[in-house]
Amino acid sequence: MTDPVSDEARVIPLRPAPARPAAPEPEPAPREPLWRDLVGEVLRRERQAQERTLKDVADTARISLPYLSEIERGRKEASSEVLAAAAHALGLGLGELLSLTHGELTRRTAGAVRRPAAVPYRSYQGLCLAA
Repeated sequence: MTDPVSDEARVIPLRPAPARPAAPEPEPAPREPLWRDLVGEVLRRERQAQERTLKDVADTARISLPYLSEIERGRKEASSEVLAAAAHALGLGLGELLSLTHGELTRRTAGAVRRPAAVPYRSYQGLCLAA
C-alpha cells in the first residue's frame, strides 16, 4: 500500500493569513502631565535660574538633599509644608510656586481636546440656607 502523499514536508500554517490588512490603531489621547512632575520642573528651573546648588536649597529649606532631588525629578509627591519650605528657600511664596506650576500646566494642555463631562451640568433651583 502506497500513500498518494509525497514524502516532501508539508507546511501547515498555525493561523490563517488575514483576509485584509488590519486598520491602523488610533493614536492614544495625550496624557496630562502629573502635578508632581510640573512642580519639580518649576522648582528646578527656579533653582537653576538663581544659579544655586541642590545642596544649598536643601540646606536652606531644611529638606534632605536626596528628597529634594526626588521632588525635582517628579519621583515624590511632596506635602504642602515641604513645597512651602522649598519655595521659601528660593524666595518664592507657596502661592507663587503653585501659580507658576499652574501656568506650566495650562501651557502644556492648551491644545488638548476637551471632552464633555460625564454628567451634564444642570443648574440648581433649590434653596440654600446658611446659619
